[in-house]
Amino acid sequence: MMGPGMMTASGGWMMLGMGAVCLLAVLVLLLAAAALIKYLRRSDG
Repeated sequence: MMGPGMMTASGGWMMLGMGAVCLLAVLVLLLAAAALIKYLRRSDG
């Protein structure tokens, strides 16, 4: 099932997809953290 051909063809694309999803998740978390900090600073005065 998991041969060398599968690893290069489908496994590589799966790793690329997972990497892209991880990057998107990190970007979303950073944006949310920045927005939260701005909101807290604004409400603080």
